[in-house]
Amino acid sequence: MTDRAFAVVRAGALTTVQDLGRPGHAHLGVPRSGALDPQSAGLVNRLVGNPPRAAVLETTLNGCVLRPRCAVTVAVGGAPCSVTVDGRPVAWGAPVRIAAGSLLEAGPAVRGVRSYVAFAGGIAVDPALGSRSTDLLSGLGPPPLTDGSVLPLGKPAGPPARLDGGVPWPAPPAELVLRVRFGPRADWFTDAALNTLTRAAYRVSSASNRIGLRTEGPCLERALPGELPSEGMVLGAVQVPPDGCPVVFLADHPTTGGYPVLAVVDERDLAAAAQAVPGTPVRFVPVRSARSAGYDSGVP
Repeated sequence: MTDRAFAVVRAGALTTVQDLGRPGHAHLGVPRSGALDPQSAGLVNRLVGNPPRAAVLETTLNGCVLRPRCAVTVAVGGAPCSVTVDGRPVAWGAPVRIAAGSLLEAGPAVRGVRSYVAFAGGIAVDPALGSRSTDLLSGLGPPPLTDGSVLPLGKPAGPPARLDGGVPWPAPPAELVLRVRFGPRADWFTDAALNTLTRAAYRVSSASNRIGLRTEGPCLERALPGELPSEGMVLGAVQVPPDGCPVVFLADHPTTGGYPVLAVVDERDLAAAAQAVPGTPVRFVPVRSARSAGYDSGVP
């Protein structure tokens, strides 16, 4: 076994190939996709000497087991988990050299939801619209990993990172705080609903996925009945379906939709949303503009 590739021994609940996504194609109906926690994906790439856009694996909750077909440097980060090579513990959050044919296991997440596995050289599947990311909604990119599949690796671009100090891994949130700007359809909801969103207790639903973070909590009262004509959706849009519980759109979100968007989450808060386990408390915090002492209905 000398070819630059790795075999999937156990794919886990959902393991996908992700890079920084394919922004700029919403007019074609193609969402951005990409790693839900781009900070963690970027850090594991740095650890093995890859450029920021190199493709990595994103696991969900219970990790995966892989067998490289060549000697390669790997790093596992993101949600903390056990990491073993041929059953022996190795470092999490650090570059590790693995011999050809060895068994690498990224175990279940101890905290958080999504771990990231980087190989020196990156995962060299064919790009689609400039990205190697798996998009669950559109079907672009490689399919989610399955047991027995084999994926190619690229050539290493540089040496592994030197660790002279601690790596600044973002911690999975004990409470998910999402800053929001109201609009564009805040007027479809009552004033009481706006107050409820920002003052009531919500929690992350187990129905959340790469498309959207679903919440459980008080229903938001509509001021206007009916549905909107389908209109454009942005990353972080807080859409309210008929059950009245807000949904925060994540990387694989649809580009259009007919349910009203009450608010939009600051994109800087979405990486934490990717690591929020079901049951995590959620707070929506309004960002007020200098132009208004009340709710800001502008979309960032």
